[in-house]
Amino acid sequence: MDRQRVGTDTAYEGLAGRGRGVGVSAETVAEVLVMAAGVALMATGTVRKGRALRPLSAPRARAASERHHTRLLRRAAGLAIAAARRAAGDGEPVVVTVEDVMRVADEHFGHTVVDRPGAAAALRHAYERGACAADCVTDAYG
Repeated sequence: MDRQRVGTDTAYEGLAGRGRGVGVSAETVAEVLVMAAGVALMATGTVRKGRALRPLSAPRARAASERHHTRLLRRAAGLAIAAARRAAGDGEPVVVTVEDVMRVADEHFGHTVVDRPGAAAALRHAYERGACAADCVTDAYG
């Protein structure tokens, strides 16, 4: 930048008429914004202390718990079918029982109390969804 002496003052003509700020670059602004966002996230984490927020109402909590339980039972049914397929010999049908689903739900997911109709519904869903009807036999419909 060119300097021009006016008495004892020093003026910078480069900044005078070009509409620029005080010399703050876009990178500096971006860095400050990133730092501010980081500080805001850390403050939010400190306030929440890492805990999940509770649902606002008991019916919503109950519905979320039921969806979670159903999802785990469906996973248990899929795992039981896969285990039965591994255990079956060549040419043998795959036999999957509701008790297998209940056992997998207990062993893998820690659900010690699983109702038989819920396990049967999960097994029927896995049976109908997958290609299990071709080579599987189940007692979920009985």
